[in-house]
Amino acid sequence: MMGTEALFDAAPKRLFALVVSALVISVTVQDAVAQNAERSGKEVVESLCVSCHASGASGAPKIGDKKAWSKLAARGLSGLSKSALKGIRGMPPHGGNPNLTDTEIERAITYMVNQSGGHWAEPVSRTTQAVARTGEQIVSVRCSHCHRTGVNGAPKIGDKADWIPRLKPGLDIVVRSAINGHGAMPPRGGMANLTDAEIRSAIIYMFNGDTAPSKAP
Repeated sequence: MMGTEALFDAAPKRLFALVVSALVISVTVQDAVAQNAERSGKEVVESLCVSCHASGASGAPKIGDKKAWSKLAARGLSGLSKSALKGIRGMPPHGGNPNLTDTEIERAITYMVNQSGGHWAEPVSRTTQAVARTGEQIVSVRCSHCHRTGVNGAPKIGDKADWIPRLKPGLDIVVRSAINGHGAMPPRGGMANLTDAEIRSAIIYMFNGDTAPSKAP
């Protein structure tokens, strides 16, 4: 039977082992989430589509060519994504990357349309997130880049005088504006995997500031 002194000597080692195990599990979960996260349209385009669409190689519509893309945009996202998923002319199915999800393909198309004069909202993920991020988390990671100091006229976090005029038409209107993009802010604040509910939480948090109660203004 272990003596009292030996038992206390072993306790710190056990605690250290538990802490290390917890950290390993946490990092593993975060890595898994990162690997499964769907990429934004910009990320997909820059990693794959630019090989042809940047220069117009093999007759691919060149990014920035408003005339070419306005004609394509008339087919709608469903029509364009169907061609991209099946492959068309010199482009193989899924743009040559079978690991791309349907949503990632749609986002890439949307990004190229928008870079060529369009104003489409980037599609949201079809997969359900296990845990919704809080308004504070979203603001800290993304929104604070502009809303902390008011870059490009963005309403500052916690500045009621900035937020109240924008919220007068209703919170739903402001949420919809954030989803579609407004002024210098891209759709969903440039964070394509944000859900509508998460965007609402971020707006409520920014209205209330760092105190941020859960109720809407």
